[in-house]
Amino acid sequence: MDKKYILVVDDDPDLVETLAMMLESKGCEVGRAYDGIEGEESIRERRPDLVVLDIMMPRKDGYVLCGELKADEKTRDIPVVLLTAVGEAVPSTSYTHADGMSTEADDYIAKPIDTEGLWEVVSALL
Repeated sequence: MDKKYILVVDDDPDLVETLAMMLESKGCEVGRAYDGIEGEESIRERRPDLVVLDIMMPRKDGYVLCGELKADEKTRDIPVVLLTAVGEAVPSTSYTHADGMSTEADDYIAKPIDTEGLWEVVSALL
């Protein structure tokens, strides 16, 4: 099996590094982006096999980026796993569960992240 390339997009650099280290330890190559616009640019530069995408980010949130990826013929088949603390944040933000349901994400992982649970989801989607 070829080494899979996974893009992790989150505005928390510590979380990005934690997830990158876990994915690399499983034999994956990992790209890093720190907001939705950087994520979009990274996907244009190198098509990932899977995207791990935070929802609440500056400049472009994960719902918007996921929706754009799934609406584009060239990227709609890239699996997207959304990372969400939105369940707890819905009362204090403009994010809603309906937003998430409309993005066609392939799966959701709640924060705080169980890295082994994330790996199970990622490996199943790959």
